[in-house]
Amino acid sequence: MANSFLFTSESVSEGHPDKVCDRISDEVVDLFLAADPGARVACETLTTTNRIVIAGEVRGPESVVANGEVNKEKIEALARAAVKDIGYAQDGFHHDHAEVQIYLHAQSQDIAVGVDAAGNKDEGAGDQGLMFGHARRETDVLMPAAIQYSHDILKSLAEFRHSDPNSGLGPDSKSQVTLKYEDGKPVGVTSVVVSTQHDAGLEQPQVREIVRPHVEKVLPKGWFPSEDEFYVNPTGRFVIGGPDGDAGLTGRKIIVDTYGGAAPHGGGAFSGKDPTKVDRSAAYAARYVAKNIVAADLADKCTIQVAYAIGVSKPLSLLVDTHGTGRVSEDKLVKAVSEVIDLSPRGIREHLNLSRPIYAPSAAYGHFGRQPTDEGHFSWERTDLVEALKAALT
Repeated sequence: MANSFLFTSESVSEGHPDKVCDRISDEVVDLFLAADPGARVACETLTTTNRIVIAGEVRGPESVVANGEVNKEKIEALARAAVKDIGYAQDGFHHDHAEVQIYLHAQSQDIAVGVDAAGNKDEGAGDQGLMFGHARRETDVLMPAAIQYSHDILKSLAEFRHSDPNSGLGPDSKSQVTLKYEDGKPVGVTSVVVSTQHDAGLEQPQVREIVRPHVEKVLPKGWFPSEDEFYVNPTGRFVIGGPDGDAGLTGRKIIVDTYGGAAPHGGGAFSGKDPTKVDRSAAYAARYVAKNIVAADLADKCTIQVAYAIGVSKPLSLLVDTHGTGRVSEDKLVKAVSEVIDLSPRGIREHLNLSRPIYAPSAAYGHFGRQPTDEGHFSWERTDLVEALKAALT
């Protein structure tokens, strides 16, 4: 890529139809993991006008279901509570009135036997595939700036909407930020696009002024674009939104979930999957490693790739690419990473403590660049591997 260019990323809000589905699917994952840390879940959700369909494969001890810790009633209640929390109480999509259908069945034994540990065999990957992680020195959370600003604009709008019942805004929204790069570094914003659902009584200029301070707050000082490049609801009206306006599905916003297109993606979605699925856990581990390499000042930019075969515990490959910014060779970094973290599915789960009900908050505003919590959310965002990496390189 040239050193001087424009680059664009987008984000979508918690009320976007696909994100409603991601939230519900992750609520199901959390429900099963709360009942049994070893539960297996692959849950997909579809939403449309006043309808929620939940389907997939699960596995856990029979006692979990027999004792009522997990049942259809609890799953339906969680789905309705998630929709209510997001803010949908509209005629076309209402947390009380939507029909909920649940089609969850037992995980295939052909898959289970490959994943389960047995005898001398360690726990295998839940599927084949390749996963990427990325970090760069563009923001304080070591994320690409365009996607981080896009997330932060929508988070600010959502906080405003939740805090003020008269905000005039609805749950469904999207943002898009275009950055200008010179000598490979962002130097300004050339355009911002925000489309947000709103009350029928509001006109486009009013919505524009509601949105403006949230964009101003997020962007660095002096980076607000010219007025003719500040687009708010370009079609003029956005009253019908959410699953009533467009059907949603789990896993359709994988670029929003990761790096906004600024780094590769392996193709597998995250939400609705328990941590034995390397689509999720290995992507988290790859981000964790890349972020710690940059945080340790071993590189300004880092991309990690790992690959797995279903039923096999060891990764098939590990790549470290520092894009010409490394302070040490990439071969040495590969060796150091292999020494400080076990990238087998079990090793990742245990190192990042992933077998916990921690996933619903990750369903919107990106899985990366978030703040780790004492409850274990976003453990892959910690930078506690820095000293171990440095020691392994001495």
